[in-house]
Amino acid sequence: MSKRFYFDHNATTPVRPEVVEAMLPWYTERFGNASSIHSYGREAHDALEESRAKIAALIGAEPDEVVFTGCGTESDNIALAGVLTSAGKDKNGLVTTSIEHSAVLNTGRVLAERGYPAAFVGVDSRGVVDLDALRGAVGPGTALVSVMHANNETGVIQPIREAARLAHENGALFHTDAVQTGGKVPINVREMGIDLLSLSAHKLNAPKGFGVLYVRKGVEIVPLTYGGHHEFSIRPGTENVAGAVGFAAALELAVRDMDTETRTLSALRDRLEAAILERVPDVMVNGGDADRLPGTSNISFPGVDGEALLLSLDREGIALSTGSACTIGEVEPSHVLLAMGVSPRTATSSLRFSMGWGTTEEGVDHILAVLPPIVERLRSISGGIAGVCPGTMAESS
Repeated sequence: MSKRFYFDHNATTPVRPEVVEAMLPWYTERFGNASSIHSYGREAHDALEESRAKIAALIGAEPDEVVFTGCGTESDNIALAGVLTSAGKDKNGLVTTSIEHSAVLNTGRVLAERGYPAAFVGVDSRGVVDLDALRGAVGPGTALVSVMHANNETGVIQPIREAARLAHENGALFHTDAVQTGGKVPINVREMGIDLLSLSAHKLNAPKGFGVLYVRKGVEIVPLTYGGHHEFSIRPGTENVAGAVGFAAALELAVRDMDTETRTLSALRDRLEAAILERVPDVMVNGGDADRLPGTSNISFPGVDGEALLLSLDREGIALSTGSACTIGEVEPSHVLLAMGVSPRTATSSLRFSMGWGTTEEGVDHILAVLPPIVERLRSISGGIAGVCPGTMAESS
């Protein structure tokens, strides 16, 4: 195997050279603590605030509404737990969806265990949130509605303007996990009615370990951690100046290149899907009829275990991910696909192809050359039975 091709951009992304270049000085000669009052500190503080202003402008916010965090998961946790713990006991409920990232789902479950009412609304067969069900779940006791902007597994974009409107009609705040959409689709928090929004640097060609939480002015939020008065007393701790500079640079580049990247990635995704549907029998594109991110495709290959297919493709130099998590003798189907009505067996036969900056025609060609014979071989081995974990003969229920 001489070349490798990366198709897992929804998991993490390569850092663009321009971002590395922008960050390097803040690791070397400009290493000051942004809270220090000497020249090193003032220099770092200025860079931090310049980055905050750039990010705010790119999402339609004000600089003092942008809070720097350690990752998208932390941003989600602060948004959900921070709002609910600041709410009165008569209006402290959470309404979210069944397809959220675990950063929202698990936070919602923990809050429910602690006595905060939580409802998890379903989606239709395309993976789009059921607005009628959402309308029925949001009521006078709802403090916060959280609906992700686009799903990380299927790329399906959610109707968050409508969801935000439903929340506000009932006096609730609206949060969206926009980790997968930052720099990929236009975001304007004012126009979209968003009160809180989460972003993550490593999803848009900046380093891991840096996130953003937009908090609209006037929104009351209780911090989850305590220390100094950094980040408007919402997220204490010495600020990651290099991370802020890198995030701002990456977001600027992504917004600048958005139209071109959308056309390029949409064409690559559509070509990949059309060829797979033509060359591999009995496959299905999950969420294919919905509005999706340009570079995301989730495809089921019934009769094949997704983990075995992923590992076979990895041996051919193709990196991607599967919606199932395989443990010893057990297969766990994707909660997203199950919520869409996909059977457990079919869910465990699914792969996610996610493209981004750096994806090429050559990579797509390589997938199309090696995928069909691998699927045919694995189906012949399994006898057409999906849901078998590699190395076992156990089937999923």
